[in-house]
Amino acid sequence: MDITELNKKIESESAFVDAITNEIGKTIIGQKPMIERLMIGLLSNGHILLEGVPGLAKTLTISALAKTIDAGFSRIQFTPDLLPADVIGTMIYNQKSAGFEVKQGPIFSNFVLADEINRAPAKVQSALLEAMQEKQVTIGEKTYKLDNPFLVLATQNPIEQEGTYPLPEAQLDRFMLKVVVTYPSIEEERQILHQKLQMSEPTTSKVVNIEQINRAKEVVKQVYLDSKIENYITDIVFASRFPGNYKLEKIVPYISYGASPRASINLALASRAYAFIHRRGYVIPEDVIAICPDVLRHRIGLTYEAEAENVTSIDIVNEIINRVDVP
Repeated sequence: MDITELNKKIESESAFVDAITNEIGKTIIGQKPMIERLMIGLLSNGHILLEGVPGLAKTLTISALAKTIDAGFSRIQFTPDLLPADVIGTMIYNQKSAGFEVKQGPIFSNFVLADEINRAPAKVQSALLEAMQEKQVTIGEKTYKLDNPFLVLATQNPIEQEGTYPLPEAQLDRFMLKVVVTYPSIEEERQILHQKLQMSEPTTSKVVNIEQINRAKEVVKQVYLDSKIENYITDIVFASRFPGNYKLEKIVPYISYGASPRASINLALASRAYAFIHRRGYVIPEDVIAICPDVLRHRIGLTYEAEAENVTSIDIVNEIINRVDVP
């Protein structure tokens, strides 16, 4: 498709992005990067992990997003006593039919909010693995396909670590983006305070349906990704695995393992969605750089030496971005 024609198509198909953002803005003040990342996940079929201290509207934003879309939404509050059957469902005995039948769990929905996901033990977290990767659930002897779209939007609190169970690397790798949510600005905080003191709370309405989203996802797949950008993406990921090959000897002692091939795939998909949101039919290096920290921050393992010297995965990502040649 001609790039001019594709830009026109993107202009028409991406109109709902502003509609969703404006509708969420009635309830959520600020947090534009978080909302943008949620939109990227929506357009790329990518699961999102939101991390931040309590009170930053993580859960509220996900709920507001679900309310703007005419689709299924379920919320699972992860707790230490939660069981895998509470998430995916189980077989129950029906006395009338004298047989077992499947009782589907809350995972059978378009948008699943896994609130405080690190509060549940590993056996519950592992119940999500098949659903997140294969978009299916096995109960008993049968396998059930999940709805399309299917997104897991999870939250976790990085501060209060008593009674929490850190997510294993296999599960972290299945999240397309890990978004660190920060405090609002002082002006945004004043607006939040003013809004909460009003007599009535603002409501969120449905402004888009699944058909519109599916059409937009097909257009996102057409966004042009040049071979030079592909090489740039693979160079960034390989630099996290073999930093010495990219003259990054400085960070070698800090990396225990680098990003997986899912990082390359998700970085490309997220860059396309980022370009789509910004009304462009082609990906530029700035798109990759903008989304790179959220794709890589949870996929790079740190050594004890890094922790001792307070070196974070974002410090490593920034070093890689600064060193790898931009096309």
